[in-house]
Amino acid sequence: MLEALVCPETQTTLSYDAARQELISRPAGLAYPIRDGIPVMLRDEARRLDD
Repeated sequence: MLEALVCPETQTTLSYDAARQELISRPAGLAYPIRDGIPVMLRDEARRLDD
């Protein structure tokens, strides 16, 4: 399923961080959370990678 998802900001592929349960967009500098097995692909819900 990861191959089908892209960053809503940059349209680039995402990497999976299993330890933090996040999808990482390095170009955007954002980490999108996965809650109850569902990716939350909203900018307002994303964590900045520099945090």
